Amino acid sequence: MTSRTIRRALVPLAALGLLAAVAAPASAGPDSVPGTAGATTVTDTPEPPRPAFYEPPASIPATPGAILRTEPATQFIDPLGLSDLNVSATRVMYASKDRLARPIAVTGTIFEPRKPWLGLSSRPLISYAVGTMGLGDRCAPSRQLAESLTMYEHYFLQGLLARGYAVALTDYQGLGTPGTHTYVNRVAQGQAVLDMARAALTRPGTTLRSTTPVGFYGYSQGGGAAASAAELAGTYAPELKVRGTVAGAVPADLVKVAANLDKSLYAEFLNYALLGLSAGHGVDVTSYLNDRGRAVAQRTEGSCVFDLAQSAFQDSATLTRDGRPLTAYLAEEPFASVVAENRIGNRKPSAPVLLSHSLLDDVIPYAVGRQLGKDWCARGANVRLSSNVGPTHLGGALPSSAESYAFFEARFAALPQANGCWAIR
Repeated sequence: MTSRTIRRALVPLAALGLLAAVAAPASAGPDSVPGTAGATTVTDTPEPPRPAFYEPPASIPATPGAILRTEPATQFIDPLGLSDLNVSATRVMYASKDRLARPIAVTGTIFEPRKPWLGLSSRPLISYAVGTMGLGDRCAPSRQLAESLTMYEHYFLQGLLARGYAVALTDYQGLGTPGTHTYVNRVAQGQAVLDMARAALTRPGTTLRSTTPVGFYGYSQGGGAAASAAELAGTYAPELKVRGTVAGAVPADLVKVAANLDKSLYAEFLNYALLGLSAGHGVDVTSYLNDRGRAVAQRTEGSCVFDLAQSAFQDSATLTRDGRPLTAYLAEEPFASVVAENRIGNRKPSAPVLLSHSLLDDVIPYAVGRQLGKDWCARGANVRLSSNVGPTHLGGALPSSAESYAFFEARFAALPQANGCWAIR
């Protein structure tokens, strides 16, 4: 019996959480744990050599947020480091946990303004969850900031830094580090965001304190990661002084999102989800694919978001052995348990949330965001849903970013959010 067959057989138990108590250390079975030394991709596709900084140590601390290494993070648009006069930028590798609580190494970047903070509280920190970057290690936000102009959320970061906030930007599990990035895995992404905040608060030389107020921000994939962090913060990182979350275009229901993606311009995102969920849950995805599907999966392992045209309008039924679309598998095991575990909205955020979603979103249906608001409201959360008419999914990112400024200013000033659940129908 191969290691892949064994991992597949364990999926139903993992979905019930029965493996968490006996989870192996990071050094055991590294090919099944992205973000650990020697991890391999779910398709066994070799990854290109990565900078030494992104290679995890053989042993990873069990303390989430522990910093493993740091280095100055010079940005591509500022190769001489002149912006360092105003903002310090530090690349970090820190300890986090995967969905089975196994230690993993995650990388990211921490930005901290040098100008003294003049607010009433300590300087606030935004733990920033980026949107879809891709699966290839070269797509990691920290690498794109240093190597190219393709890190499109750089401009949203600048708006937060201009307000004097520190910003901590995670690369997520397996993005930059060994193994397949666990794209849209709820627990792994939420914990990476929370542990990124922990790392920022303990970075050597930081002016941040344990009393620092913390906010989460994200859009699209980042919206899901920020929303998950909001749900997990009270139990996973109760010491953080979380004041609120802005989550835009949250892919809360992967079944409905997948149905919308198949045969669309953004079909590559469905490929990302297939591989990312398989990596996070130990599914042997290749057993479901035909020759063409395996070739697409192998290519997707190195894909970045700007490569999405290579799968535009792809019909996933052409990728499977039995000729059924990938979406048909989501109602069957092991995938039914996988998508159920990754549903966002079953846990109450402990701090106010601003949900932002475009009525014209062509990637994540507006109804998915609205239902998330209803689910959270039913659990007694303080939620406001802000609808906009930003053209398409991309256009909805601008209103989400713009609204975040007033939201965070109010939360960091200890002003309450008027609960908008009455308006979410």
